[in-house]
Amino acid sequence: MSEIDDLTDAVLTASRLLVAVSARSLAAVEETLTLPQLRMLVLLDSRGPMKLTALADLLEVNPSTAKRMIDRLIASGMVEREPNPVTKREVVVVPSVEGRRVVHDVTARRRAEISAIVARMPEHTRQALVEALTAFAEAGGELRWSARDEAPERARHHAEVD
Repeated sequence: MSEIDDLTDAVLTASRLLVAVSARSLAAVEETLTLPQLRMLVLLDSRGPMKLTALADLLEVNPSTAKRMIDRLIASGMVEREPNPVTKREVVVVPSVEGRRVVHDVTARRRAEISAIVARMPEHTRQALVEALTAFAEAGGELRWSARDEAPERARHHAEVD
């Protein structure tokens, strides 16, 4: 087995744990929201107002799927449509106050559970995990998030509304 295979297996195993943590955190806060809907809310909360097509691209789904998700989130009061702040001609999607609260609460629960898991790791392995996961997230195009800022460390990306 190659090094890439070993790493892939390790990441898949860790991802099962992280998905379970996410699902438990979400279920504790909001029973009707799905993980894909939460992912959409997190993107909107972290990146700012977005057009439907930009959101669909980030989620790697077709625009009709993204529209159905948005419609469900609007019906549940989690997101809102607003005029594009740049052009005023088109509509963008933004999280509602309730949507932001859900993202914050789910993230806080996930953070607490992940923190407890990390605390059980041998201390001498923790920094290597930070480096490896940071490189993994960057390779996947994910914005680095810091609890110290409670916002993505990179500037919010607003090209989606231009």
